[in-house]
Amino acid sequence: MSVYSDFLREYLVVALFGLLAFATVGAFVGLASLIRPDRPTPAKLENYESGVDPVGDGWSQSQIRYYIFALLFVMFDVEAVFIFPWAVGLDQFGWFGLIEMVIFIFILALGLAYAWRKDVLRWV
Repeated sequence: MSVYSDFLREYLVVALFGLLAFATVGAFVGLASLIRPDRPTPAKLENYESGVDPVGDGWSQSQIRYYIFALLFVMFDVEAVFIFPWAVGLDQFGWFGLIEMVIFIFILALGLAYAWRKDVLRWV
């Protein structure tokens, strides 16, 4: 009789392949650091910005609305992660799943309406 169930054995195989992948990447990175030439010069250590010489310091102030816009994008992108499995298994969830998803989409629509009303979605 086996100590591990088939379910745990499948996870063990995935874990072993994951460890093998990390070990392979680590071995290649370590080997590359040993055989590559390492001759730093001031020109090599200078910041490179798309072919343009850097001017001034690296700090610049940006408006908070861009961060809010990105946060809203992530929020509505995560919404798709929740809607896809629901759409695939809709027949299993029945009316309860449909009502729950309508409530979920309604709450997200309220958030979108609030952001629209506060002019967060205006890019300029």
